[in-house]
Amino acid sequence: MKKKKFIKLSKQRLPNLLKKKFLNSFYIIFLGAVSSYSLPPYNYFIINFITFSLFFIFIFKKKKELSKNRSFFKYGWYFGFGYFLFSLYWVVISLTFDQSFKLLIPVAVILLPAFLAIFYGLITIFFSILYSKNIVSSFFIFSILFSIIEFVRGSILTGFPWNLISFSFSNSIYFIQVLSIIGTYSFNLICISLFTAPALFILINPKKKIMVCFFFTLVCVTFLIFGYTRINNFNSLESIKNSYTIKAISPNISLDRFYSKQDELKIINELIELSASKKNAPTIFLWPEGIIPDSYLRDMSIYKNLFLNNFGEHDLIIMGLNSIETKNDKNLFFNSMAIFNNKLDLIANYNKVNLVPFGEFIPFDNILSLVGIKTITNNYQSFSSGETRVPLNVKNSKFDLNLLPLICYEIIYSGKLSRDNKFDYIINISEDGWFGSSIGPKQHFSHSIFRSIESGKYIIRSANNGISAIINPMGYVEKKIEFGSSGYVELSENKLVKLTPFKFYGNKIFLILILIYIFLIFSFNRLKHE
Repeated sequence: MKKKKFIKLSKQRLPNLLKKKFLNSFYIIFLGAVSSYSLPPYNYFIINFITFSLFFIFIFKKKKELSKNRSFFKYGWYFGFGYFLFSLYWVVISLTFDQSFKLLIPVAVILLPAFLAIFYGLITIFFSILYSKNIVSSFFIFSILFSIIEFVRGSILTGFPWNLISFSFSNSIYFIQVLSIIGTYSFNLICISLFTAPALFILINPKKKIMVCFFFTLVCVTFLIFGYTRINNFNSLESIKNSYTIKAISPNISLDRFYSKQDELKIINELIELSASKKNAPTIFLWPEGIIPDSYLRDMSIYKNLFLNNFGEHDLIIMGLNSIETKNDKNLFFNSMAIFNNKLDLIANYNKVNLVPFGEFIPFDNILSLVGIKTITNNYQSFSSGETRVPLNVKNSKFDLNLLPLICYEIIYSGKLSRDNKFDYIINISEDGWFGSSIGPKQHFSHSIFRSIESGKYIIRSANNGISAIINPMGYVEKKIEFGSSGYVELSENKLVKLTPFKFYGNKIFLILILIYIFLIFSFNRLKHE
C-alpha cells in the first residue's frame, strides 16, 4: 500500500518538477532576450538594472538551494542564448546572398547564439564554484567572472568582442568619456556591477543599503563630471585649419557586384563622380572596403588615365580591394587597403589582420572545405591574414600624415589597434551591406565611437551600404551619411588632443581593476568574520 502511494506521489511530482525546470529555463532566456534591447540601436540601458539583478538573484538563491555545481552551466547558457539570439539574428542575412547558403539559415540562427552562450555558461559554473555566502563578495565575484569571460570571448582564437554589455551606454556620450582612461573592458566590468547593484538592495540588510547606494551614485556622478569636464575642455580648444581635406565617400553600391558580373568601370566612374575632386585643393579620398569588384591591387594601372584626368596631382585615393601574392608557389589572397596617387602609383598598402570567421576565412579549412563549406564574401579560397598593423605614412609637398588603417570589423578590438601610437587619424573602411537594413550596421558603427574615445583620435569612416562619418576624439559624430544614403563627409580642420592614458597603458588597466575587485572580496569576507 505504501509503495503504491509513493509511486502515485512520484507521478504527481515529476510533471511539477519538469514544469518548474521549463519555467526556470524560459525565465532566464527571457531575461537575456530582454537585455539585448539595451544594445544599439535601442540603447534602453535601464533594462539591464532589472534583468541583471534578477539574473544574479536567481543564481545566488539557486546556489544556496543546490549543493551540486553541475547544473549551473545551463543557467548562464540560457541567459546568453536569449541575449545573443535577439542581438545577433541579423548575421544570417549574409547567407541570403548565395543560394548555396540559404539552407544553412535555420541552423545558423541557432548555432551562433548557442556557441556564444557557452561563454555565459562558464560564468555561472565558475560562480557556483567560487560562490561566497557573503552577498557583497558574491556580487563582486559575479562581476569579475562576467567581465573576464567577456574579455576571453573578445580575445580567444580570432576573438568576437561584439555586443559587450557596456555598449548599452554608447549614446551616453558624457558617461563614456571614462573610456579614455580605463578602456572598454574595464568599463564593461563597472557596467556589470552597476546593473547588478539593485540586487543588493533586495538581498542585503537595510543598514548596508545606504552604503551601496552612496558608492554607486558616487561612481556615476564621478563619470559624468569627468565627461562634462573633458568635453568642455575639448570644445574650448581652437580648431586648426588643415592644408588638406580628408573626404570619406559613401556610395551605396549594390552587393550584386560580388555575385553577378557588373561593369567595374561604371562603379569606378560613380565613385569618381561622388569624390568630385577640385584638383587644386589637396584631398585624401577614402573609398569603402572591397569596392573594386574584379581587379586586384596589381591590376589597377589599367585605369591610370581615368584617375589622372579626374584627380589633382596632390590628391591621394585610399580604397579597399583584394590583392594576391605568390609565396612558395601558392597564391595567397588578402583583403587590402591601398593608397594611390592620381597616377595610380602605389604609395602604401595594408593587408587585413583580423579576418571574419566563415566570412573571410574558414577555420580548419583543410577539413571543412572537404564538405563544401566556403567563405561568404569571396568565391575562392580563404583570405590570408596580414602580418601586422602599423600606421601608413602618406606624404607629399602638401602634407605628411600617418594613418592607422582598420578594415571593417577590425574596429571592434579594444586595446589592439596598434603598438605604434604615432598616428594622426584612424581610417576605417567597411562593407556593411552583408547585413541588409538590420540593426547590424548600427551596432558596428557604435564600436567606432568607443575607439575614438579610447584613442583620443579622429576616426574617418567610409562604409558602403553602411554609415560613413567623421567622429571626433570625444566620440561625437560631427558629420554622418545615414544608412542607405550616398554622399560624402569631409574633415578639413581638427583639434589636437593628447594621447589618452588608455592608449598608452591599454588593457593593463583592466588587470589592475580586477585586482582591486579581488581585494574588495577579501576585505568584505574579513569584515564578516570580524
